Order: sequence, then structure tokens, then C-alpha cells
Amino acid sequence: MDVTAVVLAYGEQPYLHEVVDRVLASTGVDARVVVVDNGCTSPDLGPLRDRPGVSLLEPGTNTGFTGGCNLGAAAATTEYLAFVNSDALVEPGALAALVATAARPEVGLASASLRLADTPDLLNTSGNPVHVLGLSWAGNLGEPASAHATPGPIASATGAAFVVRREVWDALGGFTEPFFAYAEDADLSMRCWQQGWDVVYVPDAVVLHHYEFGRNPAKFYLLERNRLAMVLSLYERRTLLLLAPTLLAFELAMLVVAAAGGWLPAKLRGYRWLVANRRWLAGHRRAVQRARRRRDREIAHLLTARFDQTVLPLPVGGGLLNGAMSGYWSGVRRLL
Repeated sequence: MDVTAVVLAYGEQPYLHEVVDRVLASTGVDARVVVVDNGCTSPDLGPLRDRPGVSLLEPGTNTGFTGGCNLGAAAATTEYLAFVNSDALVEPGALAALVATAARPEVGLASASLRLADTPDLLNTSGNPVHVLGLSWAGNLGEPASAHATPGPIASATGAAFVVRREVWDALGGFTEPFFAYAEDADLSMRCWQQGWDVVYVPDAVVLHHYEFGRNPAKFYLLERNRLAMVLSLYERRTLLLLAPTLLAFELAMLVVAAAGGWLPAKLRGYRWLVANRRWLAGHRRAVQRARRRRDREIAHLLTARFDQTVLPLPVGGGLLNGAMSGYWSGVRRLL
């Protein structure tokens, strides 16, 4: 099986050459690499230009995670595409395990067992939960990988390491490019489910990730903006109407959180972007809804109404909030 791994390089990339080495050393597949230079400052990418099995794309600007991945995928010629973060180190058999799962006709995306590089027995994620309000996070972060050794369906693949067949990627249209970065993996995964393919966790595909969870106003801006764009484009009209009270209440809560956290300007900037891009969003929503082959009621079980308090700390009374949200979502599901 031939597979091309798309790897993006932006800023300082201390693990980049090791990432490329590991992909090329993969067993059980014929692996190639496309490196997209989104503005790499270190290390020097020059040695990659003439390296066998490696293509270096230099767009001359930062195309974002979504644009860079789409650009790299367009340059690949193999049947299978892998997306590997520039700080994610694949174990020798990881890509082969992912390709074997992605080859099954019912599977759209095959997601790796992403481990914490410093403690490889612990998970970074076994697949990302997706909340009904559009949030997504690393699933089972910090838990023993041995406790999650069974393959199966997940709401969302991790954008740090997954494999997809070319036909599926083309049908999905790749990542939603205006997102630029963040929430693109959840969006791609939910559209994959909608179009009739499963998203599957592959525990034997071990990838070591030098994981850092950073928080800054730019990240909050993109996360919140993209969360809303995803919700507004993915759900059927009936689902949106049923969820409207909780969506509005959550927006008010997020405004309070943003003000308290000092990133209210970033939150408001997200609203301005959505308004300025309302025509794109409306067209994108129409395209997403036309392409779907599964109704919301068929995939609603994949979504969670509970916030994981180990990843997203809640204020006092968070348990009551989770209970109320779960009850509300249960009622919505009965009405879909």
C-alpha cells in the first residue's frame, strides 16, 4: 500500500526531521512525505528538497493548518493520505495499521492511538469527543493506553495523526479551508459521518506526540469562531431550532468567561468574522447539507452533552450543568 504523509512546518520545528525519518521508515507500507513550509524558521528545510521520497512545498505564506493540509494532499498521488503533525512521531507499524483500517469500505477516517511522548503508556487522545455545542477535546487524556485497546467508532479523529482514502478525502472536499486552524478535525469527522462513512479509532497505530496545550487570544478567537461556524453548517434546521435555547445561553456564558479571562476582544472578533463571511457560511451550509446521507438523528448518539471537567474545568455547580445539558440533549434526540 502506498501512503503519503502530509506534514506542516511553521515556526520552530525541533522534531521535524525526526518526524520525516520516522514516516519514511514505516513498515508494511510504501511511505512518502509532503512537507508544506508554512513559514518554518528552524530547522533548515533545504536538505529535504533533494531527499528521496520527500516533496517540499513552499507556498511563500502561512496557509494555516487547513490550507497547508489541503495543499499537501493535492500534491500527493497515492491512494492513501496520512496527516501527521510536525511533533508527532509514528511508530514503525502505525501507518500500516491506519491504512489497513482506512481500506475498509465503510471507514472514512482511521485515527491513531496518540500517546504522550514523555510517557508513552499514557494517552494524548484515543479520539476526540464532540460536544453538542461544538466543542471538542482530547479524549481520555492522561489515561493508560492499555485501558483503551479496543478499536471502534469515535466521534472525531485527531488531526495530529490519521489516514483517509483519497476518494473519501475528495468527497469531503478536504478540510474546511476558511477555518485556518482549530476544530477542523471535528468538522471533517462529523461531515464524514454525515456522508455515510465511519470514523474509527485504531489502538495498534501508536504515535508519540510532543503535546502542548497553549491558550492565547488568537487561539480562543479561532476556536470560538470555528465552533460556531461548524454548528451552524452541520446541523439540520430542526436540530438548530431545538438547540437554540442552549446555544444562546452558552454564548452568554462564554461572553462572561471571555470577559473574565481577558479575551473578550477575541470573542467579539469571532462574531465580526461570522457576520462578514455570512455569504460564505450560508453557501457552505447548503453544500454540507446537500452532501449528507445520514440524518442528525442517525448520528446524534456520537455527540456528548457532558463537559469533561479534567480538560474543560467548570465552575462550582458544574456537575449540575452536565446533568441539565444531558437531560436537555436526551429530549432533543427524542424529537429529531
